[in-house]
Amino acid sequence: MRSVCKGSMLCLVFLLNSGISFSLPETAQALTVENVTFADSTTIGGKAVPLRNAALLRYLKVIKAYVAALYLPEGVRAEDVLSDVPKRLEISYLVSIKGPDFHKGAAPVMERNQSPAELSRLKGRIDRINAAYKDVTPGDRYSLTYLPGRGTELALNGTPLIVIEGADFASAYFGIWLGRKPIDDRLKRDLLKGG
Repeated sequence: MRSVCKGSMLCLVFLLNSGISFSLPETAQALTVENVTFADSTTIGGKAVPLRNAALLRYLKVIKAYVAALYLPEGVRAEDVLSDVPKRLEISYLVSIKGPDFHKGAAPVMERNQSPAELSRLKGRIDRINAAYKDVTPGDRYSLTYLPGRGTELALNGTPLIVIEGADFASAYFGIWLGRKPIDDRLKRDLLKGG
């Protein structure tokens, strides 16, 4: 884009007509954690949803694995985060991870938060999202976006990969980070600050 756009009015018209969203530096507000910046809001279902908070996850308390950001509508209480409300979790990776390895971290956390019967009911959908994951390298960003009535969209660097239906699936899957027994208590606490 930089090679095409050199600050001309034609470039601005191109950007506006192409549907690319951007904000001017003077008005933009963002949150940066570990040199990873997240926008102050995102759009879910045509509505602006503000950034709740962002935080670092350390693997084994030493390795900086990723920075996550939670977008949640104003007024949603921390205890209602897994209810049927729009939400987005963006995860920017600081390490490389193979696509097939994503389920290895998620499975034990889901098992802590779901009964065997619940996991059995969700199995087909869990398998579908696990199959959609691709390899990531530092700087790549996955997003999980839940829109009531549509489902949970998994996207890599802004490119949608799959949508999984069901509020029950969204509650269970977002529960990996935000459930009763999350992947990391401190990460959950930090993400839910504010609001």
